[in-house]
Parts: sequence; C-alpha cells; structure tokens
Amino acid sequence: MSPGRTLTDAMVIFRALGPLEVIVEGETLDLGGLRQQAVLARLLVAGGRAVPIGILIDELWPGEPPAQALSTIQGYVSRLRRVLEPHRAPRQEAGVLVSAPPGYALRARPEDVDCWWFENLVKVDHGGDPAETLDRMESALALWRGPALAEFQDLPWAQAEAHRLDELRLLAVERRADAAVRLGRTDSLIPDLEAHASAHPLREEAWRLLALALYRAGRRGDALGALHRAREVVREELGLDPGPALQRLQQDILAQAPHLDDAHLTPATSPAPAPEPAPDLETRAPLRVLIADDQGLVRIGLKVILASEPGLELAGEAENGEQAIALTMATRPDVVLMDIQMPRLDGLAAARRILASGAPTKVIMMTTFGTGENLYAALRAGVSGFMLKTSPPEQLIAAIRAAVAGDALLDPAVTTHLIAAFAGRSDPGVPQGLSDSDVDRIKLVARGFTNRQIAMTLGVPEREIAHEITGLLRRLELVDRAQLVVLAYEKGLVSPDSAGT
Repeated sequence: MSPGRTLTDAMVIFRALGPLEVIVEGETLDLGGLRQQAVLARLLVAGGRAVPIGILIDELWPGEPPAQALSTIQGYVSRLRRVLEPHRAPRQEAGVLVSAPPGYALRARPEDVDCWWFENLVKVDHGGDPAETLDRMESALALWRGPALAEFQDLPWAQAEAHRLDELRLLAVERRADAAVRLGRTDSLIPDLEAHASAHPLREEAWRLLALALYRAGRRGDALGALHRAREVVREELGLDPGPALQRLQQDILAQAPHLDDAHLTPATSPAPAPEPAPDLETRAPLRVLIADDQGLVRIGLKVILASEPGLELAGEAENGEQAIALTMATRPDVVLMDIQMPRLDGLAAARRILASGAPTKVIMMTTFGTGENLYAALRAGVSGFMLKTSPPEQLIAAIRAAVAGDALLDPAVTTHLIAAFAGRSDPGVPQGLSDSDVDRIKLVARGFTNRQIAMTLGVPEREIAHEITGLLRRLELVDRAQLVVLAYEKGLVSPDSAGT
C-alpha cells in the first residue's frame, strides 16, 4: 500500500466494523438476505482462509441444518459471486469469492477489508514514536462505524469474532490515549478517558491513563480519586487489589515523582525492579515444536516465530490431523501447535489420539476465533493451551514454554466465551477444603494468568505461586493446570461479570 493511500481508494471495499457492506466503485451492493450475507461475513472472519462447506452449514444453521443446506449454500455463493463480480463471464473463474476445496474463501487485499486492515494497523504498532502511534491508532479507530457483525450476533462464531475485534478496539483506544499523554495532549483527552474507564471499569490500563492525564493536567487530587475508584471496583468485582502498575502510580503521585512530568516516560515504562534472571537458554536442549495446520501461510508464519526465538526449533510440519499424529509418533516433539479445524481428521480428534497414546508431547490448540464450545472441548481433552492465530508472537512463545512447564495458557480474548457457556448453570458449590486465598488463585488461573502474572497481581514471589498451584493440583487430584481451569468454570468459581480485564 503506497504512502497516503487509504482504504477508500480501493475498487472493492468490504466493511464489517459496523453493518456489513460491500462497496464497488462507490456503490453499496445489495447482498441479499441475512443468511446469504452471513456466508460472506463468515468468509471475512476466516481472514482469507478456506472455510469447508460442512463448517459453513453447521455455523449458519446451529443445531438442525435444513435437508437442502448444501444446495442452499451453493445458491448463496452463486448469487454473491454475481453481485461481487457482475462483469465476470459465465465460465470465467471467480476472483473474489473463490472455490477452495473443500469449501470457499474470500480473496482480497488486507487494505480492502476494514476488519483486516484495522487489525493490521493495531498489530504492527510497537509504541515507539508516540506521534506515529497516535496517527496509526486514529486511522484504525476511524474504520469503526458501529458494533462489528451486529446483524449476526445470534450465531456463536460471529459473537466470538465480534468480541475479539472489540478487544482489539479497546487496545487501540488505550494505545491512542497513551500516545497522546506522552505527547502532552492531556486536556482534551480526559473526558474520553473518563468515559472509557467508566464503560470498562476492570481495565486497569484505562484507570492508569486517566490518572496520569489528570496529574499532568495539574489535577493531583482528581488523579488520586480516579485510582481510589479503580481500587474499589477491582476489590468489589474480583476481590483483589489493583495490579502493580496502579499501585506504583499512586505511590509516585503521592511523592510527586519527577518522572511523571516527563512527556516520554510513563509509570508503565519507568524503571522497575529487575526480574529474577531467567535460566540460560544456551545451556538447555531446545524445545522441539511440531506445526500442524492445513494453511501453508500459517505454517510459514509460525516457522518464522520459532526461528526468531532462541531455545525453540521446528520438529516438523503437518497439513492434516493424520499427518500430525504420524509425525508426533515419529519425532516425539515437546509441543504440537495444532489447528482445531483441518481436513481428513480435525485437530481436536488428532489431539485426543496424541494425548491418549502416552507420548510426553504437549498439545496447544490454535483457532482463527474461539468459541466456548471449542475451548471447553479442547480443555476437556487435556490440551495445554488454547490460542488464537492472531495472538502476538510473544504470547504464543509464552504458551509453548508454559505448556512444557505444566501450565495451560488460554488466550485472554477467548476465556470470556467459556465463562459464558456456564453462566446459566446452577452453581454446584466450591470444592471442600479450599480457602478464600485458594479460590482467588484458581480464578486468576481460569482467566488465563500465568504464574508470573498472578504473582504480580497479588504482590507475592512467583516461586510461592508456583508452589501453591502445584499444591492445589495435588489436593484436588488434578493432573495439570488445564483441568484446574475446567474445574473453575464447572464449579461456578468464575462468572461473566468477573471475566473482564
């Protein structure tokens, strides 16, 4: 994309960050009925990957698909192709909504699809130059016209993707605010931060930015008041104290620390106590990772991540579940990164067979979007992690290392869906013998926190947390951390109201 080029310069525009729209040469197309539109929306969610027809049928008609579902889908695709490419000759191959056995895929440039381009803008930003970050986040947020995929919220896949995109939107809002604070533009920012923190009271970064903006605007008392409100909300909703960033900011404001007035240094980036030294990766054998995904581009991206991280190496790659099983038995990798949906044998079935074989290999499931049903089924199968393919590389690397260490990391963007899956069930009660302290730790594990994050949240040494989690597993007669996560949901220890972060 050339400098200065915008989304609106493209010939065909796909918009999902608001009501679903397709615009060709400035004209909004008639996409037909809602279910026909849902076919296009589902392909947009797949990010260019093929979606098998069987999955389209199951996800457009959850529960009981009609007898003629296959021919109905084919009819929808045919009509959408005529709308999207009206000048295509009758026997000419489709170039936008293409056949990609065993299903269909959408072919478009990232800059021509608002949700793809939005995600790209957010994820390529690393917070270096605040002026560049501010410009990039404003461009990203300007793409939003309303709730994503709102027309399809009765369909689980659309709910999951809408939640994921909204999490990215909130991240963009906070990155924009952080950049503005670093540039000294606090006065006009404060009303927006007040609204953001009030709408999302469990997002500690929102309160940190609000308090810092107030302090730099000369409103020290209001800054401390904002931090007091944050503490009350976190204690009332989660039964916990605020995290280290908010605690450190309060101490700095009380002391009027000089660095708070530095436009290029915030408490989140100010010097912090040095962490305990990590073991030297050079002295340990590398962790061997097998990649199993039917999409070549995904495998290439994962191989790049592995190659860039010391202490990790590729053990092999598979294109389907059967290959994944055969390669696991032949190479005995430490970890398998397994796509949950693959041809011939899906990833979940392959994971069950690998874990039932007695091999010491850990399995981390990957998916384009997470649903409560998929996440719960994966955890019940005994996998050691559940990650979105759009997760940052450092999160995926952390999941690999955590799996080998006996942890089970869940992508925070999908834990809410598992919580919601149990929201309507009766509470069977807390297991006997658990103290309030034990329950607090289980809740944090269920929210996808690592031992280090739990230690930072509670202000105790990481080794102490690791010892306590191991003790909980032993007392509850659980094999690993994944089973502890399942127990938290099944016993009602986590509710939708406590899922936000």
